[in-house]
Amino acid sequence: MLVTPVVFVRYARHSSRLCAICSSLQSSLCDRWNNFKFSTVTRNRITRACAAVNARGASFRRFVVVVEFRADYSFAAHPPPTLPASLSLPLMDLTQFRPLDEKLLVEYIKATPAVSCLLGNQFDDLTIKEIGDGNLNFVYIVIGPAGSFVVKQALPYIRCIGESWPMTKERVYFEARTLKEHGGLCPEHVPEVYHFDVNMSLIAMRYLKPPHIILRKGLIAGIEYPLLAEHISEYMAKTLLKTSLLYHSTTEHRKAVAEFCGNFELCKHTERVVFSDPYKISEYNRWTSPYLDQDAEAVREDYLLKLEVSELKSMFSERAQALIHGDLHTGSVMVTNDSTQVIDPEFAFYGPMGFDIGAFIGNLILAFFAQDGHADQENDRQLYKVWILKTIEDTWNLFQNKFIKLWNESNNGEAYLNEIYNKPELRRLVQEKYMTDLLHDTLGFGAAKMIRRIVGVAHVEDFESIQDIAKRADCERHALGLAKELLKKRREFKCISQVVAAIKEVAH
Repeated sequence: MLVTPVVFVRYARHSSRLCAICSSLQSSLCDRWNNFKFSTVTRNRITRACAAVNARGASFRRFVVVVEFRADYSFAAHPPPTLPASLSLPLMDLTQFRPLDEKLLVEYIKATPAVSCLLGNQFDDLTIKEIGDGNLNFVYIVIGPAGSFVVKQALPYIRCIGESWPMTKERVYFEARTLKEHGGLCPEHVPEVYHFDVNMSLIAMRYLKPPHIILRKGLIAGIEYPLLAEHISEYMAKTLLKTSLLYHSTTEHRKAVAEFCGNFELCKHTERVVFSDPYKISEYNRWTSPYLDQDAEAVREDYLLKLEVSELKSMFSERAQALIHGDLHTGSVMVTNDSTQVIDPEFAFYGPMGFDIGAFIGNLILAFFAQDGHADQENDRQLYKVWILKTIEDTWNLFQNKFIKLWNESNNGEAYLNEIYNKPELRRLVQEKYMTDLLHDTLGFGAAKMIRRIVGVAHVEDFESIQDIAKRADCERHALGLAKELLKKRREFKCISQVVAAIKEVAH
């Protein structure tokens, strides 16, 4: 008998009913093995679906993926049921996914009007180039005579490792959702999404044409971007404030938080690589050995550092402050002299604002300490280091000013009700405390991101491209020393100028 595994989302009105579905699903599937002849591929697919069921069930409590078996099932004759309007996460038919190469991508484009129209339905002279970074996703640039776009497809595993390290394909939904949400709040600095295919885990979006380059590469090359601080502060102020309780009601906020709880797998990945692995022996950790062997050990033996990072991990996991990008480093920003575009928000969730701000500023600090490794006889990079420090200071100060301005213009947020906080002096005190706490969060998270880039699993090209290994280690050691100071003493800093002064002191 031909049996098709069909994946549905069912609504469990009571959480006890949901638990019963989850707990009985695996045993129910096992009973089916003997009744039908499944291929190995189908068995593996069903097993993965089972894992998805339990994971999703634990997160949503009211919704669960259910695998049903039907002979000669036709999706055309029996379309999947629709979700309740209160949940916008779309259905995913696990049987429809297939990784795309360049040939299959052309076929997909021809069969998909939403993207074929972007090319004027002209397919004879297409140029397709795969530009993925080799870690997680396929990324293709598609250029035709009448138009262009970028296609990004998420794989169900880490691309550079393989199926032994699985990753949820649903992350692409949260990326598309965040691009649309942040794009609506700050369209000047977020590329437009043209098409999203949940079954293929695929997004088609605006192609950022040359001379756009990844900011990290520009920093390595020593290029100044005069509008960078202005643009990135605008993006962070709008996307963070307008997805927080300073702008939304508590009901609106809880609904939004619930939707993004589904991105728990990438949150767990961040918790591991940022807040756990650098502070213990881990098979994936690496550093510039033997030069930094003692430095890496010192991180693992620093009790105060561990106490502080555990507090940050708790904040990262528990504080649903705003819809954050989740991975806002200098590799997630594309720039020209007059354009700044934020990309790749697949790690997005409702978390602490300081994680985004800290990621960006922390990576600028890494770029600062890497400059000595890129200096040569023609350019000692000293003036460029001055520009980076100014950009760090301007980024925070502009962000703070824009954030408070938006706060003062908003009357909808329920964090500080106007009926209670109606005195100018009280409002000023509230805002001062809020921004001071946010600065401390920013420094803590930024420092944690710096540490993980030096003694953790994934390093940065800023340092990795320095050919002289001893010089590279020296640059990294200075950055690591500052990061430890910022993490442990972050509450002692009252303003960003004090942070810049600390950077200069360590650099000398």
